[in-house]
Amino acid sequence: MINRKIPATMVSQHPDHAGKPYWLDEEFISTHEETKECFLSFSDFGASEYKWDWEGKLVDESVIERLFSENYEFFKAKPLGYEKFLTFRLPNPKVETEFRLGRAFMGILSACALAKQVKLHTPPLFEVILPMTETAEEIIDIQEAFSELHALKHKLFGFVNGDLKHIEVIPLFEQAEIISRSDEIIKSYLILHKKRFGFTPAYLRPYIARSDPALNSGIVPTILALKLALSRYIKLENTSGVKLFPIVGTGSLPFRGGLTPEKIDNFLKEYKGIKTALLQSAFRYDYNKTQVIKAINKLEENLQKSDAIYIPKKDEENIRSVMNIFESFYKSTIEGIAPIVNKVAINLPKRRERVQHIGLFGYSRGIEGVRLPRAIGFTGALYSIGVPPEFIGTGRGISAVSKMESLPVVEKYYLNLTDDLKRAGRFLNKKVLRELAKKNSAWKMILEDVKEIEKYLGYEFTPLTNDDLLYQKLSIKIYNKIIGNENAGEEITKAAMLRKSMG
Repeated sequence: MINRKIPATMVSQHPDHAGKPYWLDEEFISTHEETKECFLSFSDFGASEYKWDWEGKLVDESVIERLFSENYEFFKAKPLGYEKFLTFRLPNPKVETEFRLGRAFMGILSACALAKQVKLHTPPLFEVILPMTETAEEIIDIQEAFSELHALKHKLFGFVNGDLKHIEVIPLFEQAEIISRSDEIIKSYLILHKKRFGFTPAYLRPYIARSDPALNSGIVPTILALKLALSRYIKLENTSGVKLFPIVGTGSLPFRGGLTPEKIDNFLKEYKGIKTALLQSAFRYDYNKTQVIKAINKLEENLQKSDAIYIPKKDEENIRSVMNIFESFYKSTIEGIAPIVNKVAINLPKRRERVQHIGLFGYSRGIEGVRLPRAIGFTGALYSIGVPPEFIGTGRGISAVSKMESLPVVEKYYLNLTDDLKRAGRFLNKKVLRELAKKNSAWKMILEDVKEIEKYLGYEFTPLTNDDLLYQKLSIKIYNKIIGNENAGEEITKAAMLRKSMG
């Protein structure tokens, strides 16, 4: 029996918006303004959950005090931790400095005491997200660390030894291979949890990333890995008796998930079995506010009604083989395009305050030893010059698996494949891609991808609207400025506004 509400929508601080938030006079959202954003996500949009990101960004640590003091009556009517939810995304200790983890824990404990003191629902915070989860032991370590901090005793620590003794953890799986076998990690975790704490959790909310696995493996392997995970969760639920409520971390552009207010039906079709959808900044701020509210209401009402599609063992084996083929084409291309991608990404305007992912306080992510921007920067950079990353490795992959007669299994489980490729194709600039292909074999391989995809679709990518034509001009101008070592920030912003997402 699950005695809590499972949120259908989770608002995040991902800085992927192109335009101004409706409640601000500028595009940049400062750390101090994120508390207001959190409240407006609940009150204006009607979302159920807000993710407060401690991983790699600056944080307003007084979030609970501000929320309660400025919006007391709202949270009295819709209690935090019961009707609305604020969920901390922790730094992972294996890649980020541990002092940020301790500060997050102290914030959770003090929030419980504050809620009790002002006679609001407690605990207001009780669940955290652990990024880059790869083992069951990592999840247990977080819970043990919280338990030990809770056990601290001193007369000055009035907030310790309160109502929250055990923290719930949402494991975030970020690599395609790990996602596809994440049920094994969850199964191990349930066994370890019973051994360490004396009971088995009634439920778990596994969180499946969409951006980072696409960045590392390409779009097709990512979608297929997600489908494998959702299928395997069905069996794990049946054998363990533990309910699973999967979350997916979708952005607006197809490469990062394809969830926009205009594509709710596509999302509901593709992501059956998902119980919580991430709503990033572009979803909320690059579309009409009324349209956004309507879309969120539709997700709240319909997302949790559908069950995942079960994948039989024969298909699963075929899918894993297909994933490897697509991924090999994708990875073989990334090293060659990295210099241009990094050069464009530097020009992307900042939308939030982040700790730099280099040097003393951060980390960076790369592929096969190649350093690249994070997923938003990577996607935004490629879209800006008219080469959507959805195409990388996909055309050659389709050609290869078609010859193996395995293409039907891709089409069976990647339901929006055609639509996603056509959406991305609106922003393709063949002129820029041909110029790049003259200088570098990696771009030549992407040109081959495009040709194979057009052959597969029986459809030639070409501008169809005035906005499409304007986008073509902007992407050429951006490319020329980058090649000429000029700043292209203004043109990059205009192009992002047209596609309704920075990256």
